[in-house]
Amino acid sequence: MSSNDISSVLTENRRFDPPADFVSQARIKAADLEALVKQAEQDYEGFWADQAKQHVNWKQPFSTILNADNAPHYRWFEDGVLNVSYNCIDRHLAEKADKTAIIFEGEQGDVTHISYQQLHDEVCRLANGLKSLGIGKGDRVIIYMPMTAQAVIAMQACARIGAIHSVVFGGFSAESLRDRIADASATALITADGGNRGAKVVELKSAADKALEERCDSIEHVVVLKRTGHDINIQAGRDVWWHDLVAGQASECEPEWVEAEHPLFLLYTSGSTGKPKGIQHSSAGYLLSAIQTNLWVFDLKDDDIFWCTADVGWITGHTYVAYGPLAVGATTVIYEGAPVVPDAGRFWKICQDHKVTVFYTAPTAIRALMKFGDDYPSSYDLSSIRLLGTVGEPINPEAWMWYHRVIGRERCPIVDTWWQTETGANMITPLPGVTSTKPGSCTLALPGIAADVVNEAGESITEANKGGYLVIKKPWPSMLRTIWGDDQRYVDTYFPKFDGKYYLCGDSARKDEDGYYWIMGRIDDVVNISGHRLGTMEVESSLVAHDKVVEAAVVSRPHDVKGEAIVAFVICKDERPVGADAETMVQELRNWVGEQIGAIAKPDDIRFAEGLPKTRSGKIMRRLLRTIARGEEITSDTSTLENEQVVLQLQGKA
Repeated sequence: MSSNDISSVLTENRRFDPPADFVSQARIKAADLEALVKQAEQDYEGFWADQAKQHVNWKQPFSTILNADNAPHYRWFEDGVLNVSYNCIDRHLAEKADKTAIIFEGEQGDVTHISYQQLHDEVCRLANGLKSLGIGKGDRVIIYMPMTAQAVIAMQACARIGAIHSVVFGGFSAESLRDRIADASATALITADGGNRGAKVVELKSAADKALEERCDSIEHVVVLKRTGHDINIQAGRDVWWHDLVAGQASECEPEWVEAEHPLFLLYTSGSTGKPKGIQHSSAGYLLSAIQTNLWVFDLKDDDIFWCTADVGWITGHTYVAYGPLAVGATTVIYEGAPVVPDAGRFWKICQDHKVTVFYTAPTAIRALMKFGDDYPSSYDLSSIRLLGTVGEPINPEAWMWYHRVIGRERCPIVDTWWQTETGANMITPLPGVTSTKPGSCTLALPGIAADVVNEAGESITEANKGGYLVIKKPWPSMLRTIWGDDQRYVDTYFPKFDGKYYLCGDSARKDEDGYYWIMGRIDDVVNISGHRLGTMEVESSLVAHDKVVEAAVVSRPHDVKGEAIVAFVICKDERPVGADAETMVQELRNWVGEQIGAIAKPDDIRFAEGLPKTRSGKIMRRLLRTIARGEEITSDTSTLENEQVVLQLQGKA
């Protein structure tokens, strides 16, 4: 086997067709999909032009579609003029002014319904308030807030006046916030006194104050939302309360009409190693795919209640909370707090209380809630749910089946969506009224998305189930435009191979006999065992398929003989095994993996903990796991960990 081949060892044969009653009312049916795919193949640019004319309201229509003169810095619809906030709010007012745009529920149980008219008025008041501070087109505004409706209002207000927002997840440390402020040269910061998370107050303003102590001279104004009401420091001349800023402001604000390529936002990757990357997205191209995928993938209708559980600090919260659902005139749910406060039934109670019809969450949340058993979801009425989705990482088949059986009650399609911060929107995913699904597969690329799996030479891999590099061969409207302030890093990071012709996703993948995509893990999460390259996701899926395991993460460490050894971090459904019980469990799991995959994939080291090191968004900090596996000193920032105790457990110190 070539060292460049990636072995696929996971076999999954279960298949689920879309329910007939769902198919009958689906927005996209088989004939529609066939026509869209054919158009995209025959006239790629014409396909995207038609989509942009159909879904986006333009102040000035575009006449050019794709400009590739400076590839890979592509430009879409560049002579068109629009405003994203107008597309999300104003264009609905004639028919939907009284319709609920946002249902907000705080962790402590407070609930607010905001109509499209109310949302318009609040966005305009804040937009006018920001303009009164001298903030306008092209200025960068950092948003560091709890997961509240006001976070979305702040994003929309920036879009309305042409300011470029950069949302920083409220779980990030002062140092992380400082890095992002400095890199963006932001002139304003919108924050809150604090937020409610895990039955505790998250001290946002104090973290912001600490961040602003150095390297943030560009910040002239700090707008502070009063959320928790606890005492905070207000610096005269710099800080202003949100309610004071909007008091007396007009509820009308003419949108700033911007060119299609005007940056809508920057979103920084976590930067766990090296300088954080400011992913820059355009206005028109991003908006188009946000609209398109909310309609196609989530089949959103006028009476749907859509709940994407992601924080707006991440791209999922941008596209499937703050922009996409509003742009199609839907009702979106926002929840402030943790999924287990006051108990593990909180998500299901919210679905019941607000009659959620479309539910979109991360596999890590599904696995975490699986651990509490079936009783919590079974005690709530989830009959309103008609469609389920997953996002953020590959979902292991057993978690998929639990989601299907317990949450969907075996009647809801599941859309397992593959995409990235850089892609802006869903790229490879089932269409719920068309696609037969397989647990663990993100299935097929959307029309207009030229995905493929290629070998080291950039050649398409035609052999079924042979792994390679996942690439996108043609530009698409919602792709990132550059890394803020660093065009060369953009080229080096995303177009480093294949003569710069293909966008390199950073994932390994395979296609099965039906052409379905299976994500095998990040390219840097491939382990090389005696010359055999294995995707870590498949080993993780094998472990989680064991009836005593709820979650697992696999990394590698150097091995004198094999090159690399597999290290597995495991969370059991019952109490964490210790001593002789742990030794017995290690052998049981090693044998299990050997039976499921083969001896080559048996973990050399298995460690148990009560949880995995995750950020408060639910992302597993895999670089931290690699550091632990190799016995190295932890030097990366761990301030965003939900529970630092698990690190000590994985190190064998607790």
